[in-house]
Amino acid sequence: MRLKCPFDVIAPHVDETASTGESPQDLARRLALSKALAVAHAHPKALVIGSDQVANLKGECLGKPGNHAKAVLQLRKLSGQIVYFETAVSVISIEAGFKAQELVSVKVKFRDLQDSEIESYLRAETPYDCAGSAKSEGLGISLLEFIQSDDPTALIGLPLISTCNMLRLAGFKLN
Repeated sequence: MRLKCPFDVIAPHVDETASTGESPQDLARRLALSKALAVAHAHPKALVIGSDQVANLKGECLGKPGNHAKAVLQLRKLSGQIVYFETAVSVISIEAGFKAQELVSVKVKFRDLQDSEIESYLRAETPYDCAGSAKSEGLGISLLEFIQSDDPTALIGLPLISTCNMLRLAGFKLN
């Protein structure tokens, strides 16, 4: 919507389980590519964007918690920590033979969080489908001390600067 381009959202139904020893960056790259390929094979004439985000706490992959109890545990673990949100985006057109991918890392410092803050946040946002239980575009911003990135949209889940660059390379006119 922000780019004023028409698009459809199609769920790719990709298993998001990390492979043994897989780094957060490699997991994000693999999932973004797998998601884009799954949709591109079903729609070979389309220009497809796939994206995925993994929270990286000292090399540990933190994905989507899925429920309240796991989100509480994630946020307790992230409290007071520096975390890197690794967001990969893939752009694919099977028909044009185009494939590109970029990874954008966002450095985030979480405040020291009290259990009451975690509970209040989780009840307000229910971010159970967000990497690291952090939904910075909403109330989750109040959990953070700082954000550092070349592309602040990456923290929300789709790095738009990288996406625009790849769309232009694919021949897609943005404006």
